Amino acid sequence: MTARRRAANLRGRGPCRRAETESSLLPAAQPRRFLFLQGPISPFFAQLAAALRGLGHTAWRINFCLGDRLFWQGPGAVDFTGPMGEWPGYLDAFLAREAITDLVLLGEQRPYHRLAIAAAKARGVAVTVTDYGYLRPDWIVLEQDGMGPESRFPRDPATILALAATCPEPDFAPRYATNFAKQARWDVLFHMASDLPRPFRHYESFLLHAPLPAYLGTAIRLLARGRESRAAAARVATIQPGSPCWLFAMQMETDYSLRAYSDFTDNDSALDLTIASFARHAGPGAQLLVKVHPLDPGLKRWRQRVMAIAARHGAYGRVHLLDGALDADPAILASRGVITINSTLGFRAIQLGRAVKPLGRALFDIPGLTWQGPLDGFWQQATPPDPALATAFLRAIAGCLHVRGRFYDGPGLAAAVRGAALRLDRGLVNQPLAEVLV
Repeated sequence: MTARRRAANLRGRGPCRRAETESSLLPAAQPRRFLFLQGPISPFFAQLAAALRGLGHTAWRINFCLGDRLFWQGPGAVDFTGPMGEWPGYLDAFLAREAITDLVLLGEQRPYHRLAIAAAKARGVAVTVTDYGYLRPDWIVLEQDGMGPESRFPRDPATILALAATCPEPDFAPRYATNFAKQARWDVLFHMASDLPRPFRHYESFLLHAPLPAYLGTAIRLLARGRESRAAAARVATIQPGSPCWLFAMQMETDYSLRAYSDFTDNDSALDLTIASFARHAGPGAQLLVKVHPLDPGLKRWRQRVMAIAARHGAYGRVHLLDGALDADPAILASRGVITINSTLGFRAIQLGRAVKPLGRALFDIPGLTWQGPLDGFWQQATPPDPALATAFLRAIAGCLHVRGRFYDGPGLAAAVRGAALRLDRGLVNQPLAEVLV
């Protein structure tokens, strides 16, 4: 391909621009100055910064803890070792001194990040937030300002339909395998290092639980995962097609989607509300499946808790716990609908054509996609999502908010870096992006 044709492809025609591999990207027309804060517990941010430098940009990083240091290779890193109260002033001075144009971070609700976003917006600095994808398993999100309820993605069905028409047809077939062992090792390394007092003695973790008990609980769950997964699959297999069965998808209680974007403080309160409504309104023959998050740290005995809630509301024997590493699709397809606080499993349920009731605030809570009435009416009145709107919604979020890849695996990590670098370099965050060739 000639340089002229390559430049024409990158400029594109209309709102969807054809993107190619990183090797074909041209140097940035307007070099920018990126500041990275905490990211995934992986080399993703370090490699993304290197890719942006290769395109003519400048990249900085501020470390809050020793774990941050371990996953940043390359220049531009400085340490913030003061107390939280000094962070806004420190950051404001840094943004001004280094003429930062773009702030990049994982998750907008971590305490340091909330303050950083406020400081960045006050100075007109663009904010890009990344995290695991709304689509699974091998997608990541890049969004302007925030995710979920903070997302700038439109909620109006007509606007979504029009936006989808500018986006390419997504390929939802998985491309990149996960490496759970590597992810677990890096997670342990990060959190154990970050618990060391020096030189970051004022560091305030975003975790709800101390790492060691959570790791011990997770290890115990892993030992029982095979047995629990087989029992859960056997339970799902007993559900007769078309029978009145419903699925409640639990979430990680450390997840800011639950902590910041709902009125619940834990899964227990959401389960109590749901099971009480189920007992009163779903009918005597209905069944409720309760799926534990596969990465739940095991600090609560969910089987005993869920059964106690069911007994209290007169639904014992009709509520069933699904634990282990169960593939969610069979449970979703066996159910008439899904109830969740705001889990990304809601996106999958919409994709599979099942009714969805979010109890918290969620990006997918849009008329035509989810049940907009009260929970008590969901059991008898909810209808599946509108197929045309569901297709358009998934196409638009794939084309505007995602890139393919993973934070941890070799090929998946490389793809994620290429896609993220392209979006940031070309100013295509929250904009339609044609498929990145990998």
